[in-house]
Amino acid sequence: MDFAQIAFLAFAAMATIAAAGVVTVRNPVHAALLLVLTFFSVACTWIISGAEFLGIALILVYVGAVMVLFLFVVMMLDIDVAPLREGFVRYLPVGLIVAVVMLAEMLTLIGVKAAIATPFADNVGDIPNTTWLARALFTDFMLPFEVAAVILTIAVIAAVMLTLRRRVGARHQDPSAQARVRASDRIRIIKMDAVKPQLPAASEEGQP
Repeated sequence: MDFAQIAFLAFAAMATIAAAGVVTVRNPVHAALLLVLTFFSVACTWIISGAEFLGIALILVYVGAVMVLFLFVVMMLDIDVAPLREGFVRYLPVGLIVAVVMLAEMLTLIGVKAAIATPFADNVGDIPNTTWLARALFTDFMLPFEVAAVILTIAVIAAVMLTLRRRVGARHQDPSAQARVRASDRIRIIKMDAVKPQLPAASEEGQP
């Protein structure tokens, strides 16, 4: 077993441990940080396996964008977020641990000289794995790709609906009422006679 295989197994073990932490911790911020570590560890295993495009896409899309959406939805739900807003100091240890582990994984990934694990069976010849992935995704796996897109769209709509629940004491917009509004409902024109202002009478001492 060479260094690349040991690194692959270490990344896989870290991804498993972090994923277990996501579903076991009670703090949503800690769960989000552990989910970032899970995505990053899985991306490292893909890069070692020769799927560089998938690894980079996982980091850019999920770690960089989807996690921000997750945190936004968590903050918008009916969760007692008062303890979450006390400051970043209480979350600093977990954040530092995640950052150190990700740094160690990056250094290990840089030190790996050869790819391991089973390569893509259809990636033969000199075709880059990005080209093979694009051809396979939009030909053989077109239907699963579209189904996944529909599922993600439904998930986004559900997240928005959760944040738009009516709450007592909160003001909400009514788009249909706003679209039906008329100018007479917002502006009232009043006709008034022009009145010339009168200057105060000058005192007798001030008259020439």
